[in-house]
Amino acid sequence: MSSTQHETLLRKYIRIFLVVSGYWVISILTVFVNKTLLSDLNLEAPFFIAFYQTVVTALICLFMLNRFKQSSHEVKPFDSQTMRNVIPLAVMFTSMIATNNLCLKYVSVAFYYIGRSLTTIFNVAFTYLILGDKTSKRCIFFCFLIIFGFYLGVDQENLAGSLSISGTIFGILGSLSLSLYSIFTKRVLPKVDENIWVLSCYNNIYSSIIFIPLMLLNGDITEVLQYDRLFDPFFWILMTVGGVCGFSIGFLTTLQIKVTSALTHNISGTAKACAQTVLATYWYDEVKSMLWWFSNMIVLLGSAGYARVKQLDMEKKHRQSAAYTKV
Repeated sequence: MSSTQHETLLRKYIRIFLVVSGYWVISILTVFVNKTLLSDLNLEAPFFIAFYQTVVTALICLFMLNRFKQSSHEVKPFDSQTMRNVIPLAVMFTSMIATNNLCLKYVSVAFYYIGRSLTTIFNVAFTYLILGDKTSKRCIFFCFLIIFGFYLGVDQENLAGSLSISGTIFGILGSLSLSLYSIFTKRVLPKVDENIWVLSCYNNIYSSIIFIPLMLLNGDITEVLQYDRLFDPFFWILMTVGGVCGFSIGFLTTLQIKVTSALTHNISGTAKACAQTVLATYWYDEVKSMLWWFSNMIVLLGSAGYARVKQLDMEKKHRQSAAYTKV
C-alpha cells in the first residue's frame, strides 16, 4: 500500500471515528438534557418543552436548506398538496416525540432504554400487517429475546420499587409510534424528492403547530407563565441546547449511516445504549440488581442479533434477485 493510499485510509477511519463518537456524545447528551428539563427543573409542561425544541429544529432546518441549498425541492410547508402528503406522518412524529418525552419524564435514564426497547417488535408486526413482508424465524427468535429482556427489566424495576407504570406505558407507545413513523417515512420521502432535510423541516413545522392545542389542553401555558425560573437564562440555554441536540441527532444519524452502514448504525446505537445505561447508574448513583443488568444485556443481545440477521437476510435476497436478473 502506497503512502497516499495509507493516508486516505487513515483519513477515512478518522472521519468514521469522529462521526460515531459525535453521535454517541450528542445522543447521550440529548437524553440527559431532556431528563433534566422534564424531571429536575420542576416544570410540569412536557408539551411546551417538546414544542420549543421542534421550533428550534425547524428554524435550523430552514436555515440549512436556504443557506447551503440542501435541496432542489422548494420548501412550501403550507402548500395544500404538501400538507396532504406530510401531515399524517407529522402526527406520528409528534406522537413519537410526546410519548418519548413522557416516558423519560417518569422513568430513570438507566431504565429508558429498556422502556423503549420494543420498537423492533412493532417494526416486525407492522411491516407484516402494513407491507406484507414476512420475517425469518431467526429474526423472530431475537424478537422473543427482546420481549423476554423487556419483561425481566420491568419485573426487576417493580421488585426494586422504582417501576413507573405510566412511564412504561409511554415507553411502549413511544416504541409503537417510532415504528409506524419509520415505516410511513418510506412512503412519504419520494413525495419530497427523497430529501430528509425537507421532510425533517416539514415534520417539525407541523409538529410545532400540533403541539399548540396539546399545550392548551394539558395546561402547559399556565404552568410556564407561573414558572419561577421563566426568566432564568440557564433555563432557556438548556431548552435551546435540547433543541439543537434534537436537530443534531437527525443529522448525525444520517451521517453515521452514510459513512458506515445501516447495520453499523444499529450496532453503534445498541452499544451507545449500553454506555448510556452504565453512565446513568453512575451519574444518578443508582444500584441495580444482577438480574436487572442481565435484562439489559438480553435486550442488547437481541437487538444486535436481530440487526445482524436482518442484514444477512437482505443480502441473501439481493443475491437471489441479482441471480434471477442474470438468468
